[in-house]
Amino acid sequence: MEIGSLNKRITLQELKLTVNENGFEVEEWIPFKTVWAGVSNLHGREYFDAAAIQMENTVKFTIRYLPGIDTAMRISFKDKYYNITSIDNIKYRNKFIEIKAMEVDLSG
Repeated sequence: MEIGSLNKRITLQELKLTVNENGFEVEEWIPFKTVWAGVSNLHGREYFDAAAIQMENTVKFTIRYLPGIDTAMRISFKDKYYNITSIDNIKYRNKFIEIKAMEVDLSG
């Protein structure tokens, strides 16, 4: 992995319970960290494996190692949101993380 291929900005978000101006508790997506990432669609065998389980709109994000990421988070990228489905600390070297995430359909 070349560091120059991490050329897109993404924001990792976590769901937090906050109190709104009326004093009610509400769940809200809060930015966790904005990082540089390599972004690619699935292709080849990965794509066909994803299509078999209706996950064709899955995107692969590669970032530098960042502790604290989990599958309860989501990613904001180019005005779209992606739920994290898997996280892979590549070869357990703590250098890069590959995140697979599925696009969220906000239309309901």
